[in-house]
Amino acid sequence: MGLFEDLSSFLESRLEEFLRSNPHLELQALADKLADQESEAVRLLGDLRLREKQIEAEILETAQEIQRWHIRIEKARSANRLDLLKPAEEREAALLRQGNQLWGQMELVKGRIQQTIDLQRQIQVRCQEVKVKLAEAEANRAKAAQQTPKANGTEQQWQTIGWNQGYRSSNSNMGAADPLEQSFRKWEMDEELEKLKREMGR
Repeated sequence: MGLFEDLSSFLESRLEEFLRSNPHLELQALADKLADQESEAVRLLGDLRLREKQIEAEILETAQEIQRWHIRIEKARSANRLDLLKPAEEREAALLRQGNQLWGQMELVKGRIQQTIDLQRQIQVRCQEVKVKLAEAEANRAKAAQQTPKANGTEQQWQTIGWNQGYRSSNSNMGAADPLEQSFRKWEMDEELEKLKREMGR
């Protein structure tokens, strides 16, 4: 296992352990995931709509070209210009083939648009269900907090606050402006000093 796999495995197991200890946050994690999925569906739908417009424009342009070459074919046939008639017919056939391919692409895009709309609706329904369950879990947790020891309730409250706030680290200046990081570093350094003193005093 590489470093990335080790860290991924640790993160996954730690997250599972954390969510087992905080079942109400498991619903919040699901709500977050659904929100991400809905954002992705909205983005995909926008991309598909844009592609649909592009294909429509290409179909219109191809149809106009077919019309133009069809008129030229009739003109060449009427003037008995066989040297121009055959190449013009070949050009029209190529354009008809291109138009047919574009129609096929349009059908595929329209199908994907409908699938994405259906998926978005399903996600929205699921979001509503999770919101209801979250409200129920929050009410149950508040009720349970009144009946359990205060220390445990406070710990869960801190974890909930931390989960909802999120965290963004700055790799270039990590910990420089983070009071919590500084407090832990000071504590850890004090512990190291105490350990050194004990070893030297032996």
